[in-house]
This record gives sequence, structure tokens and C-alpha cells, in this order.
Amino acid sequence: MQKKHYQRTKMNNTPIKLTFLFLFINFTLPLSAAVNLNSSNKITGADSAAHKKHIKSPVFPVPPADHNRLFYIQRTANINTLIYDLNIDKKTGKPDTETPVHAYWIRYNEKGQKEELNYIQRKFAYGLITKPLGDDRYDIRFVSYKKFPLTLMKGADGKYHIFASITQKQTMLNYVFIKIEGGSFWLPNVIYVELKGIDPVTGKEITERFKP
Repeated sequence: MQKKHYQRTKMNNTPIKLTFLFLFINFTLPLSAAVNLNSSNKITGADSAAHKKHIKSPVFPVPPADHNRLFYIQRTANINTLIYDLNIDKKTGKPDTETPVHAYWIRYNEKGQKEELNYIQRKFAYGLITKPLGDDRYDIRFVSYKKFPLTLMKGADGKYHIFASITQKQTMLNYVFIKIEGGSFWLPNVIYVELKGIDPVTGKEITERFKP
């Protein structure tokens, strides 16, 4: 993912960007939260400043290790975490041709239970579009942002990883974080999106932040 690419998207594809951000941030909120955000009971002015001082930043949990884990996503909206795991066909020992990646929630904000994406989340926000490339490689795209290319394939270690461009390097993606401060329910103020991955050559962690 290159910064130039996102700058170009920002200028020419503003509706796409806003749709992506809206879906990525707001479809995770329960209905009650959406009602509260749009209610007239708002904190403003000096009360707002005082209120912010008492708000503690959430402590984001690290999901338990799993040998099929590819990457996960967290946002400041809440600590609920989106998990993307490799989905292996037990008969072939290879990625399932129809659904090579399994996306689901860990609802830390509730009882820490696993939960499948609902229809809207799967079809319009966090679901994936997959296209076989041959040799057990897959082109992976978010349904809400098809211009972000990911590739599912084996690395030099013989294991499957999701590869993405971070700081203009092909990197094994393992974490995405979206920081939000203020804004509205429909148009949140995204401070930055952070990507973290491992350089397959050096084994070092690579991080890139950008403002969409």
C-alpha cells in the first residue's frame, strides 16, 4: 500500500473512501450505540473538554495465537476485534477454493465470544472478494475497498500469509489499526490507519501510518 496510491484515491474517489470508512468503523457498533451517537443528549463546550479528560483509552487485547491466523483489525470505536484466519480444506490440505479466508469477530466488548459476520458486514464492510491466481495463490480484496490489493500465498517458511505493500515493500500483513477522534456517526474523523507486518527477508516488523 503506497502513500501515493491513497493520495490519488482521496482526490478522485472521495465517495469510495467515505463509504469504506463509514462501513469499516460504524457497522461494528450495536444499534444502541448508534442511537446514542445521534441523540440530542450531547456533551458540548467546556463540558466536552472536561469529559474527555476522564475518558481512558481502551486497552486493546491481543487475540490468542492460532496457527491459521493471517491478520486482525482493531479500531478505537471499541475493543471488538475482526479476525482473518486461513480456511484450510481438510481433504486437500490447501486453502478452500471458495472461501480461503475465514473472517469473524471476537467480541471482547461483550463476553469475548467468537461471532460470525452478519449479512451486512459480510457483503458491504468486512467481507472479502477472492480470486484464484493459480499455484495456491489468491487475490484478496475487501468488499468495501477493492483498491487495496492483498495476496494470499505461501512464504519462504512454507506457511500461508497475507502479503501487502507496506512502505513500498511486500510484507506479511498481521495487523491493521484505525484511530478515530471525534467527527460524526456518519463521518468520523479518522486520524490515521496503521498497518503492521513482517519483512519476509529480514524478519523485522514494518509499520506504516497514513491518513486516508
